[in-house]
Amino acid sequence: MAARTLLIKLAARGLIELPAPLTRNGNHKRSAQITAKIQGEFSDITQSLIQDTLKRLRPVELERVDTLKQRRRVNQLLVEHHYRGFSGAVGENIQYIARDVQGRELAVMVYGAAAWKVASRDAFIGWSSQQRTDRLGLIANQQRFLILPWVRVPHLASHLLALTTRRLSQDWQIRYGHRVWLVETFVEQDRFTGAAYQAAGWICVGQTTGRTRQDRTHSIQTPVKAVWVHPLAKDFHRHLTTP
Repeated sequence: MAARTLLIKLAARGLIELPAPLTRNGNHKRSAQITAKIQGEFSDITQSLIQDTLKRLRPVELERVDTLKQRRRVNQLLVEHHYRGFSGAVGENIQYIARDVQGRELAVMVYGAAAWKVASRDAFIGWSSQQRTDRLGLIANQQRFLILPWVRVPHLASHLLALTTRRLSQDWQIRYGHRVWLVETFVEQDRFTGAAYQAAGWICVGQTTGRTRQDRTHSIQTPVKAVWVHPLAKDFHRHLTTP
């Protein structure tokens, strides 16, 4: 399983190309059983409407996800409520559950491995292909950001983004023994404006081409996404380009 996970991670970064699977894994029934178990585990958590001002909910706490139960909760919320679903994080990752002053869940966030090659991001950093290969692990990607659908709080999204960028690098150091110096994310332009990222000090550096890594024939189309980045230190450029 460890070898399989490593191969999947290498393929995701474009370092290797895996053949198509020969057989289905046969785990669909087991996955459904696990999902039902997780839903039962958190069935007592209410989903009452939270509609208030940010001021009245503060201080908002970011709970770093460290236990299996916490991870199950994050998985459940993303599977049930995020438009892209969630199949779990592979490799280095940090996950958060945001709670208000009363301890009520507000949002979940997942940060993981950076995308292998993004032209606008790479131009913003100004690194070479070799530098990208050597230091890609020093960038994090916000893979999921979900404010729970029963939460209606103006300015909450930008507040949460600001909270995470203040502590993400330190949390990465605690868990993996190294910091990250830049965080990136991709925002579907036909769904979202990116206003929360702009308000939190993120920088829009460009957009994706609408093609995937596997598009060898220029026929695979995916939604065009805006590329947003946020430096986590003033000297981020030095850490990403200097040996």
